[in-house]
Amino acid sequence: MNDSAEKVWANCLSLIRDNVPLQSFKTWFEPIKPVKLEGKVLTIQVPSVFFYEWLEEHYVTLLKKALKKELGQGGKLEYNIIVDASAKGTMNLPAQGSGTEDDLEILVPGNVGVNIKNPFIIPGLKRITIDAQLNAVLIFENFIEGDCNRLARAAGVAVGANPGKTSFNPLFIHGGVGLGKTHLAQAIGNQIRAFHKQKVVLYVTSEKFTNQFAEASRNETITDFVNFYQCIDVLLVDDVQFFSGKTKTQDVFFHIFNHLHQNGKQLVLTSDRAPKDIPDVDERLISRFKWGLSADLQVPDYETRIAILEQKMYRDGITMPRELVEYIAYNIQGSVRELEGALVSLIARSTLTRHSLDINLAKEVIRHFVQSANKVVSIEQIQKFIGEAMAVEVEMLTSKTRKRNIVLARQIAMFFSKQLTKNSLATIGRAFGGRDHSTVIHACQTISDLMETDGKFKSKMHDLEKMLNINFT
Repeated sequence: MNDSAEKVWANCLSLIRDNVPLQSFKTWFEPIKPVKLEGKVLTIQVPSVFFYEWLEEHYVTLLKKALKKELGQGGKLEYNIIVDASAKGTMNLPAQGSGTEDDLEILVPGNVGVNIKNPFIIPGLKRITIDAQLNAVLIFENFIEGDCNRLARAAGVAVGANPGKTSFNPLFIHGGVGLGKTHLAQAIGNQIRAFHKQKVVLYVTSEKFTNQFAEASRNETITDFVNFYQCIDVLLVDDVQFFSGKTKTQDVFFHIFNHLHQNGKQLVLTSDRAPKDIPDVDERLISRFKWGLSADLQVPDYETRIAILEQKMYRDGITMPRELVEYIAYNIQGSVRELEGALVSLIARSTLTRHSLDINLAKEVIRHFVQSANKVVSIEQIQKFIGEAMAVEVEMLTSKTRKRNIVLARQIAMFFSKQLTKNSLATIGRAFGGRDHSTVIHACQTISDLMETDGKFKSKMHDLEKMLNINFT
């Protein structure tokens, strides 16, 4: 190692240390080793391509500033990247790389390095990397845990800590749109890259995989395509339901899956439905999807929605009254994506119109942001909901009984039917055992009077209000 390189890098670190948080400095700069100094070109060694990409994306300006101070105008930085820890394999890349080669040498521990066509290289791309196709922002630390996702997240953490060595192989994550499948899959990939630097990790959508296979078929390079994927240590495939009906794609993925699984490599798959519910997929492939753990993601509950909003506000530097956060969480009960979108829309509306953040603005934004959230709820649905909430059989709400608890539940259900639906008083009355409109009027007045005179009852009604997504004035 060159003494001059050590001295120059030590001086650079002094400047860098003063400009980054201590934890970031320990994570991203302490592991770097100076290799040599030739003229005004300093070569430093970093432990992985992921490490190199992170430095280039987040700290390139700071690095340039430090080099300019030490080496003067024209100072340059070159990276020496370890690509195979067991074989001491390395490759050199300049800062803001200028390579032009299309082939990528992937070195897998225990295997011989082979030049394999990389289907992710875009012609003319001036950078040689083993690109995992991961978003560094999607990590476990900002994936909020709740009852809706606890099993899937715990399994993901286990896989991230010990890829290919758990019984969760494959890990099959399924759930509706916007519930965090992609986030969780990428968090697994990012954790593995952070703590298992020798592993070759790749995230790919099923659509991308299918298009690459189609191109390989046209170019008669299927062997190269298969060889590339068989060299991956951790393969994360998003939205595998789109393999449906694509027989040839399923066949090639089946062989890739078998090779990786038999060699102890980790597979993580996501889908919008459970394996058994994916149509037009070969049964032998479905059976392999079921080999490991199938974990579902459900719609987040109220407490989890609050936590998701608070985290996004913290991350984006947003402050908002607690009552508005609760209002959004109560009224947006679908996906995480909708939840965060509603928050962004509210902030944007407030900023652009210079309107203060208050409950009236929140109501307006929510009403226009998610029209589908203002569902046309039927009287039957309200009856079922109130019956369950008040432990009363639905049939009793339409009966002639005058038991006190049933009468109150019936009146509350009538009250919400008038507030939420567009049905006439006569229609509502008929739905409650053939009663007339005057009975509905009396029920609504009774409930309104109770809300004005009984604080506990009013609180209970507001709880039901939030759960039913009704906007009271």
